[in-house]
Amino acid sequence: MIAMQLMRPQPLDRQPLMPVERAVPDPGAGEIRIRVHACGVCHTDLHIVEGDIPLPKLPIVPGHQIVGVVDTCGPDAERFRAGERVGVPWLYSTDGTCEYCRTGRENLCETARFTGYHVDGGFAEYVVAPEAFAYPLPEGFDELQAAPLLCAGVIGYRALRLSEIEPGQRLGLYGFGASAHIAIQVARYWGCEVYVFTRSEAHRRHATALGAAWTGRAEDTPPARLHSSIIFAPAGSLIPAALRVLRSGGTLALAGITMSPIPPLPYELIYHERTLRSVANATRRDAEELLSLAAKIPIHTDVEALPLAQVNEALRRVKHSETQGAVVVQVR
Repeated sequence: MIAMQLMRPQPLDRQPLMPVERAVPDPGAGEIRIRVHACGVCHTDLHIVEGDIPLPKLPIVPGHQIVGVVDTCGPDAERFRAGERVGVPWLYSTDGTCEYCRTGRENLCETARFTGYHVDGGFAEYVVAPEAFAYPLPEGFDELQAAPLLCAGVIGYRALRLSEIEPGQRLGLYGFGASAHIAIQVARYWGCEVYVFTRSEAHRRHATALGAAWTGRAEDTPPARLHSSIIFAPAGSLIPAALRVLRSGGTLALAGITMSPIPPLPYELIYHERTLRSVANATRRDAEELLSLAAKIPIHTDVEALPLAQVNEALRRVKHSETQGAVVVQVR
């Protein structure tokens, strides 16, 4: 099979992902092998490829928004049948026994493994995954449309939950890429007023088309204070700006896996019981609830597709916000 492999982290202009011929992997006990049809591209892939986060394994095949068809099932794998459409997200496996796993916080499991990080991911023709961490896809979504739901959608949904936004309240979104363009659709379904902060005129138009009540830049002041906000952009400088327009008792959730340094915060920005919290990974519950909502709303993902061979270009477009919505590599 063909896989796009990272030998060592490098800047994107050096074309760090290179095509290699690999043996088709065999599924082990409780695992399924998936013929990959599409794999979404996200900022975490970018951080892996450019070395912004330490890598536990090299070489590695990134990619963790995987959509495809079950090709074969390993021993004791009985959840899916060959030919069924499935998705595989960032969370690849957990130990299932630690305090975090036992209390519904498996996203914090200290021995969790992640797709395209600890194990080879979806920028390849085949991938193996535990059946317990794969998901049936909702009807009505083709492979390209479904791929962004597996990470951009799931992490956006968890960020919404952790922001403590309630139906009918005012929500701020900072940055308007793959996650935010899905999160706004969930928030609007809940009857929230959504205020979008982004430098991009094109992204502001996109947000308005998806129902934003107001759009502006991070330094702008919206017409009303916000009950909750989410920062999707990996820019620590946005935190003081977001806290400035948050109501007393409001929550600001940080949805990125990494972020540039946070500047000093005057105490008055977090006084009056404002909460600042990070969002780390996601649970299987998050994925199941988001996929159910995606079918019910229904969510529409705006997708730009490129062939697998152009995955370095796909990553470049994500890095420079040169696309509307999500970027997906089409494997088949």
